[in-house]
Amino acid sequence: MTSTSRPTLQFLGAAGTVTGSRYLVEANGQRVLVDCGLFQGYKQLRDRNWAPFPVDAASIDAVILTHAHLDHSGYLPALVKQGFRGRIHCTHGSVALCGLLLPDSGHLLEEEAKYAARKGYSKHKEPRPLYTEEDARRSLKQLQGHDHEREIEVASGFTVRFHPAGHILGAAHVSLDVQGQRLHFSGDLGRQQESLMNPPTPLPACDVLVCESTYGNREHVPIDQEAELAPIIRRVAARGGVIVIPAFAIGRAQALMLHIARLRERKEIPRVPVYLNSPMAINATRHYHAHHSEHHVSDEDCQRMFDVATFVNTVEESKALNRQRGPMIIISASGMATGGRVLHHIEAFGPDDRNAILLAGYQAGGTRGAALAAGKRTLRMFGREVPIRAEVVQLEGFSGHADAGELLDWMRTAPSAPRMVYLTHGEPDAADTLRGRVQRELGWRARVPEHLERVGLEDAR
Repeated sequence: MTSTSRPTLQFLGAAGTVTGSRYLVEANGQRVLVDCGLFQGYKQLRDRNWAPFPVDAASIDAVILTHAHLDHSGYLPALVKQGFRGRIHCTHGSVALCGLLLPDSGHLLEEEAKYAARKGYSKHKEPRPLYTEEDARRSLKQLQGHDHEREIEVASGFTVRFHPAGHILGAAHVSLDVQGQRLHFSGDLGRQQESLMNPPTPLPACDVLVCESTYGNREHVPIDQEAELAPIIRRVAARGGVIVIPAFAIGRAQALMLHIARLRERKEIPRVPVYLNSPMAINATRHYHAHHSEHHVSDEDCQRMFDVATFVNTVEESKALNRQRGPMIIISASGMATGGRVLHHIEAFGPDDRNAILLAGYQAGGTRGAALAAGKRTLRMFGREVPIRAEVVQLEGFSGHADAGELLDWMRTAPSAPRMVYLTHGEPDAADTLRGRVQRELGWRARVPEHLERVGLEDAR
């Protein structure tokens, strides 16, 4: 293994893009990887998942996970498959959610490969998944959960502390101390005022900050989520339509069910059937009962989330939904329509102008969700072009990410300025816009790193 005694940071992902978070920290002959995400969206990014990992997986001593979303955790089974044998350190909430997300990801990858082989639309003679459900379950054995705000040694000379970040259950912003240097990784930061989660805790003092910039060029519209949702449901129901909502199984699905339940109770929407067609989202909903310290949803509202929807578990039940008529609401993963059961619902209901597709979160470039948000009227799915005549609505109030102003306000909570801020996990315009604001408004040094760039931590001055 080639390494250095002086600490370095290398950007193996999320540099110039909003996906594939992977940061390699090296010192004292040790390698620690912070996040291990899948690249999603544009094909040239997805192809990186199949490229050889930039360093020998077996040479990595530990992985630190900020949270369970697949763009931060989804490459873990592939890393383990390639020989990584160390511990994967994260919060207890992230252990629970990875137990849902990673096997589901492996299963979907297997199903997509089988479907492509059966339909003959893959360019490969024998399509294969990046990893299998069994690979994912094997990787779960290496997860080790920790409490927030406890110092843990993860490798020789490396200590880590997890701080609540909001965003989703288990999400953390992370302090990593090595050789007298403190790196801080924002992970994905939640909002100051959010439907479910508590706000992120303040930024501790650090030498180098690696901060997300998903919404670095945007301020969220101050909008009441229920006031935004209600008129859409009323008008689609009035025309007998079906509302399909591609929703992230963790966070967005639960928020949607909670708001629909409250609107029903106040009789602001008709009592149309609601279906939650995501076994992972069903199981994730149960975890909100187990992690009350991280969110502000009462037991009563947790129960409302359960009661408002009919849970769809089996493939047969999922297929049967496509033969039903509206009005009805279907909430299904994935949130950016990159895969999962929601694709079959979009295929079934997208061509009918009585129906609607609601986008309830960030849509990364190159995803079907981004194409819909941009007004595209056909989607490539299952080897063919599917016409989209349904009404498409981008919901503005349902983001789980801090916007540019909230990111800057969070940085202001630091007791002192870091020597350098690296803006990652954002599209180029978002990252560069935030860079300019950090420099102008905070007076801090900031830059957007390049993919695979390596920097010396002592040189980040």
